[in-house]
Amino acid sequence: MNKIEHIGIAVADLEKASSLYEQLLGVTCYKTELVDTENVNTAFFKLGESKIELLASTADDSAIAKFIAKKGEGIHHIAFEVDDIYAEMERLAGKGFVLLNEQPKKGADNKLICFVHPKSTNGVLIELCQEIR
Repeated sequence: MNKIEHIGIAVADLEKASSLYEQLLGVTCYKTELVDTENVNTAFFKLGESKIELLASTADDSAIAKFIAKKGEGIHHIAFEVDDIYAEMERLAGKGFVLLNEQPKKGADNKLICFVHPKSTNGVLIELCQEIR
């Protein structure tokens, strides 16, 4: 793992949350993206090398909608940048971590992604992400 790529924050209203984070961080959102496969709309903010991803559900049965219903708005996941997502998935599975995806899938911001189950990471949902080349 190279670095923390971003922190994902679940929000109920993307427009309101984007406005709030623009004021809080003092920067504007540099990108929004709809990820149909995850039923989520995203907004990205960058501070130096750090990124914040806001995630709003586009369907009542999406993972983000369920997360907000259970826990409320807040930090949803921490994403780590990796050079080779396949090798990292194999390494983690070999060490007993539970992966939520058998194969990486296309995520937001031109990334291949895989999630690691929070039950195997002390309650924190971990996302692996690799830039699509």
